[in-house]
Amino acid sequence: MASIAQADEAKPPGRFDLRRISFSLDWVGLLPFFAFISIFLLFPALSIAVRALSDGSGNITFENLAGLNNPTIVQAYRSSVQVSIITAISGAVLGGLLAWSITLGNLPLWVRNTVLSFSGVAANFAGVPLVFAFIALLGRVGLLNTIFRPIGWSIDPQTFLYGIWGLCLVYTYFQIPLMVLIMVPALEGLRREWREAAENLGATPAQYWRYVAFPILMPALLGATALLFANAFSTYATATALVGAVGQTFAVTILVANQFRTDTFGDPGLGYALAFSMMVVVGITIMIYTYSRRRASRWMPRG
Repeated sequence: MASIAQADEAKPPGRFDLRRISFSLDWVGLLPFFAFISIFLLFPALSIAVRALSDGSGNITFENLAGLNNPTIVQAYRSSVQVSIITAISGAVLGGLLAWSITLGNLPLWVRNTVLSFSGVAANFAGVPLVFAFIALLGRVGLLNTIFRPIGWSIDPQTFLYGIWGLCLVYTYFQIPLMVLIMVPALEGLRREWREAAENLGATPAQYWRYVAFPILMPALLGATALLFANAFSTYATATALVGAVGQTFAVTILVANQFRTDTFGDPGLGYALAFSMMVVVGITIMIYTYSRRRASRWMPRG
């Protein structure tokens, strides 16, 4: 072994030695992930940013971004933000209470498993099937109108379902289960020792939640609410199926699609500017979510 070490020391420092290369097969499994992120996220995002700041000839321009001051676009942004805030708050409150009840409440185990299973399905149940379900329930010939119309009571879907409040109702359907899936791990991270320590020091249950549990859960709550906001703000299929068919433009995503739908009335440059502005809004909310989850992970039990 001494001769081998002396031979290695005698080699010129600039010579390449294959024996010193260490390659781990663990990185091979990440190649499809990086390829997927690059092809379907990074490259499209970069392309949108470049096209939003350039004209048809490839020259740099801010005219596309200046077009965002159009009153119709401003109103669509106002409506999208309003719907996103309402559904994020309602989903966070109702979903948080549901997650608390199945995690820390004294409910049977089968209830918890049933709610989690349903949440996993309902959080991904959106688009045309979800809109059809609400139309079948609240539409002009829906179930509720069919039952209550003979007694003189009915719901006008044109003013209730096909509008901002209809979007809020439909969005809340998948916001609540998404909040449940996010908050259950955070609630499970509350250690029993913290509650016992607070009780031994004379704290009441209300004081424990106010001074111990709630501050610990606050980063997770804020991060989950930010994620719900981004989820509602970027939803396209559900908004298009519900209000796009009746000519309403309550969502920015519908305006983006309209710019690329026809060559006669569309404006691709404005469409890229709208998409770029949406990327900025969603990116900020995702950053808030990531930062909040990182702070919340400090209290999570480590294996």
